[in-house]
Amino acid sequence: MAALEREVTARVVLQQCLHAKLQVKPPDKDTDAEWVEIQKGMIIYICFFKGSNKDVIPKIVNSLLNVKLSESDTGKHVSITELPGDVLVVPQATLGGKTKGRCMQYHSNADKELGMELYALLIAQCQQELESHPKWAEGGAVLHFGTYGNRQVLQLNTNGPYTHLLEF
Repeated sequence: MAALEREVTARVVLQQCLHAKLQVKPPDKDTDAEWVEIQKGMIIYICFFKGSNKDVIPKIVNSLLNVKLSESDTGKHVSITELPGDVLVVPQATLGGKTKGRCMQYHSNADKELGMELYALLIAQCQQELESHPKWAEGGAVLHFGTYGNRQVLQLNTNGPYTHLLEF
C-alpha cells in the first residue's frame, strides 16, 4: 500500500546542547549586538510553511516539550521539563528551502506576517507550558528565543550532533 502524502505545515529541528549563545539584535553604529544564552538544554529551530495556522501550535508545543530527548545525569532520556533544561527557540526559514538547479528557493514557506504571528504564538505557548511544570519552573531553567526575520548568529557547544527532524 502506498503511504498517503500529507501537507507539511511546519518543520522543526531539535538540537541537544550544553551551552548556546544567540544574537537577537545585530550591532549598529551606536550599540553593540544583543545576545541571549542558555546552558544545558535544547535548541528548537522552526520553520512554518504555507497552509500553517494557529491550530498546529498546540501539537508542536506538546511534541517538543514532552519528547524524551534530553539525557539526565543518570543517562536516562527525559523531556526538557523533567531535566529541567533551558530552551532556545530559533526561527529558521532555511528549513523550508528546496533546491532548484544550484540555487535554494523558499516558495513553500509561510509569508512573513503569518510566520511572525505563528512564531509569537509558539513562544507564548511554550512559555506557558514550561511554567506549568513545577520542576522546570523551580529548577531555574529559562526560555529564550531569536528574533523572527533577523539573521540568526549562533554559537553552540554540544556533546554530539544529537539532532532530530520533526514535521507537522
